[in-house]
Amino acid sequence: MATAYDPFQEMDRLVGQMFGSARAAATMPMDLYHSGDHYVLLVDLPGADPGTIDVSVEDRTLTIRAQRTPRTDTDVQWLARERPSGTYARQLTVSRGLDLQNITATYADGVLALTIPVAESAKPRRVEVQRGGHEGHPTIETSTSTSTGASASSGGQYPSSTEGTSGSA
Repeated sequence: MATAYDPFQEMDRLVGQMFGSARAAATMPMDLYHSGDHYVLLVDLPGADPGTIDVSVEDRTLTIRAQRTPRTDTDVQWLARERPSGTYARQLTVSRGLDLQNITATYADGVLALTIPVAESAKPRRVEVQRGGHEGHPTIETSTSTSTGASASSGGQYPSSTEGTSGSA
């Protein structure tokens, strides 16, 4: 559901280290697990402005956006500035078996938690087997053919159709 390694993000980080970029690569690390009849997606967004967090679903694409506002202090001399700022975005393609209409989201302590329920139609279910009588089931007839000397008796194991056969041998 998600890629663990992003080579472009790694290149951004390396270039930022080499050239002393004021803006490091913005990351949105996440954990995803399945528990009972729902999935839980935990996304780290430390320092994100809570009012800028946006979660949207279009078709099967889940998009998470958030923004971290940079400090604009003009009377300071920065000695290190490694915390990224700006807009973060992450998109995930989710399976059809999820109930995307009932996603819930909470944000606490820098972690966005999404709970995505499994759709009722995708949940495992038990099919009850009814025990029926013999009414309405095809009757199995047995006969013996004397022309080849072999028995053609089905022994009552397999249903057969008598449609299109003649009654005499």
